[in-house]
Amino acid sequence: MDRGGEQRGAPGGGGTSEAAASLPKVCLVLPRALLSLFPDAEREVDLFAATVGEAISALDARWPGMRDRLCDSTPRIRRHINVVVDGQRARIDTALKDGDRVHVLTAISGG
Repeated sequence: MDRGGEQRGAPGGGGTSEAAASLPKVCLVLPRALLSLFPDAEREVDLFAATVGEAISALDARWPGMRDRLCDSTPRIRRHINVVVDGQRARIDTALKDGDRVHVLTAISGG
């Protein structure tokens, strides 16, 4: 696996294969709360993915268990997690384009 979150030969994970080269390269930004659960995780990860779901799969391939923290069993993005693609709230099936910045945000509650 390359530094920067790119994986060789993994679907949606990126790398140098021809299939990965045809996928958009995006930068995914993880919340600090998730970084505390996955100490080896990086705050910003460059990867190749066509959808938010593929990006989450690429994260889970690199850091097993991350998908369970981000998605429920339906699979949908968990209720208290927001994914934002270039300033717009996204769903698991949201398409990505080359150069997108994908932010994973945890909800803040209070009263």
